[in-house]
This record gives sequence, C-alpha cells and structure tokens, in this order.
Amino acid sequence: MSKVFVNIGLSLDGYMAPEGMTMGKPEYKNWGAKWGAMMAWIIRQQYFREHLLKLGPGGDTGPVNDLLRSTAERIGANIMGKRMFDQGEVSWPEEAPFHTPVYVLTHEKREPWVRPGGTTFHFVNDGPERALELARESAGTRDIRIAGGADVIQQYLNLGVVDELEIALAPVLFGGGRRLFENLREPLPRFRIDRVLDGPNATHMRYVRE
Repeated sequence: MSKVFVNIGLSLDGYMAPEGMTMGKPEYKNWGAKWGAMMAWIIRQQYFREHLLKLGPGGDTGPVNDLLRSTAERIGANIMGKRMFDQGEVSWPEEAPFHTPVYVLTHEKREPWVRPGGTTFHFVNDGPERALELARESAGTRDIRIAGGADVIQQYLNLGVVDELEIALAPVLFGGGRRLFENLREPLPRFRIDRVLDGPNATHMRYVRE
C-alpha cells in the first residue's frame, strides 16, 4: 500500500508559517522575509527551479537536490487545507507546482479545477478520511503527501495514518505563527529517526513511524 507522509519546511522554533502570513502583503509583520529565509534552501535547488517552478535551467545540485527529486517523484497525490489552497491560488504560477491530483479539505462546494502540467484540484466536503480514500485511489502505488497547513497535518496525525515525517528545519526564528505540533490527542504516534541530511540552509530529517 502507498505511504502517507508529511513533507514541510519548519522554523527553528517549530512554526510552519509566520504570524500574519497573507499573500499580497509580505511586509506585514515581516512575514515575507521570515518565510523566504525558511524556504531559501528549496528555491536554490535545480530540480525545484527546472521541474516544479519551470524557471529554466540552473540551480544547485548535490545531495539536497537529489533528496528533493526523490521526494517529488514518489508523490502520487497531495492533500491540503482550504487556507493553504486560498493562499496558493493567488500566488502559484498557472502550472501549479504539484503535477498530481490535489485534494482540498473544504466546506465549499466547487467543481475540480484543472491546471496545466497534470495538477487538478478536487474539493472534498466529506472530511479527511474521504480525502485520503480518494487520494489513495488516484495515487496507485505512489505515495500521498499531506502538504499542509498545520491543522490538516494535525488531523491526519490524530487519525494515526501518517507513516513518515520529512522536515526541513531552517535556522530561522519566527517568534509566532502556526505551530506544527499542537492539538494532538493520545495515543500519540511514535517515530524513529530514519535519515538526517545537513544542508547549508536547512537540516533535512526523515522520521518513520514505528
């Protein structure tokens, strides 16, 4: 069966997103600079620039780039929350950087939104379990990424279905925002360290569920 995994950037003090993050106002509470510092590692990578953002040739190669490629190639479907989708809808390029079906947890009823490059957003009104069921059907033998935000990741951790956590821990402090590990219920999942890769802008850690 395909695996369910989380793959996110994280600040040193445990936040996925800085306080005040609203697309179009990067100066508000300095969130744009904080976010940029946390995600600086991925913007530099050749695979991200050439294949996900379609910026043309160039970028860093090496172990971190190889890690990014292997992560992207394993994904058969993505799941995200409505807040993450709303922020991305106004900022992603026309060819959104997923290239898979994306299942959006929402109360809003909306027809699927097809984008160039293989991304189709499906809007799921029946909760996280139904979104995961649909994602498994479309992913086949490939894996399902829980893309975010923090509340959606917490829902799937509480359901006990997350097999792996992949975290790029950046040396930046947010001081506030949306924490990753909140609102978790007993029994809490147990993970073991599977891999640690040091990069110049982040430490990349994979945790596998025991």
